[in-house]
Amino acid sequence: MTTAILSALPEEQGRLVEALQGRRTLAHAGRAFHTGLLHGKPVVLALSGIGKVAAAITATLLIERLGARRIVFTGVAGGLGDGVQVGDVVVASNTLQHDMDASPIFPRWELPGQGRTLLPCDPALSTLLLEAAGTGVTSAATAFSSNTAIHQGLIVSGDRFISTAAECTRLRSSLRAAGHDALAVEMEGAAVAQACHDHGVACAIVRTISDRADDSAHVDFSRFLREVASGYSERIITALMRSAAL
Repeated sequence: MTTAILSALPEEQGRLVEALQGRRTLAHAGRAFHTGLLHGKPVVLALSGIGKVAAAITATLLIERLGARRIVFTGVAGGLGDGVQVGDVVVASNTLQHDMDASPIFPRWELPGQGRTLLPCDPALSTLLLEAAGTGVTSAATAFSSNTAIHQGLIVSGDRFISTAAECTRLRSSLRAAGHDALAVEMEGAAVAQACHDHGVACAIVRTISDRADDSAHVDFSRFLREVASGYSERIITALMRSAAL
């Protein structure tokens, strides 16, 4: 079974492409898809680019053209939840598009035609990813965090980089008022989850917290990408692919 490893940016992918055995590269729709073996298991690596549309297109191509039967998204996110700090890792249990609003025709955040607000990630694959995150970052003390915590819960996505404290407060408050306690916010995961859901393909998402989605987000994000993101992704994905249960 082919596993797709998807990231938005090259820094989030790290050196995984170089680690592929028997690597072959297919160019399609402005994207490069790298196939091969990673720790003896068939994988395809790709970059989606930033945003929900780009992510959904790439996920669909991975499924329909590359034969992926499960997609793991790895990258960075802004922290929203209490106790979720820079350097922590969040594995998604559910996803939500925080900028989806077709009201008053549909309730806010509900996916038109889906009849639901939350899209779950695959429980079995997410459990393996949670274990891999624990293994991969155990000894990964950085300038950002010397005691990395692993969280699992709701990750929300939208086509906006949340970069002010006011935006962060509004988003978190509105979600909590509706019973959605989001741990992290990013720009692709929920779109990948929807593409996987529609195709009957397993999806799992892991995000390392690069900032607190507040007024310092643009500073923290850039530095985190340079110094931490690639190493975290490499260690987590390596631990996942080494799992005998995968």
